[in-house]
Amino acid sequence: MSHSKYYSGKFKPKNPQKYMGDPSNIVYRSSWEAKVFSWLDGNENIVGWASEEFCIPYKSPKDGQWHRYFPDVLVKSRTPDGKLKTLLLEIKPEKQTRPPEPRKRVTKQYINEVVTYGVNEAKWKAAIEYCADRGWEFRIVTENHLGIN
Repeated sequence: MSHSKYYSGKFKPKNPQKYMGDPSNIVYRSSWEAKVFSWLDGNENIVGWASEEFCIPYKSPKDGQWHRYFPDVLVKSRTPDGKLKTLLLEIKPEKQTRPPEPRKRVTKQYINEVVTYGVNEAKWKAAIEYCADRGWEFRIVTENHLGIN
């Protein structure tokens, strides 16, 4: 399964009452997102979920300006002891969750990877703080979590 930005579409939930937003307008932007949405929709411990339904402000290291970060998924789940837990999930390829390896030649692609990682890091730091303020948890979900290798 590729994590292609060209793989997108509308997700049709079997349990629309669990979706916190408009269940007729759930858009996935990768096959991985579609897989996560399907799992959330069918899991009985998931009380509610939403995709890109709200934003977190963050300051970008790229331009020093404030931007809006729309996390991939907000999840409300029931823990084994019956408590409710809120998670914020970001779905990313493993290689994008760590700084790019230094290279002998500094190419345009390498510079783009460094900038992208810096921006992602700023988004994730803002999300961690946002979640901490609310008693939520922030997690990055990769192909390793999804069993795709």
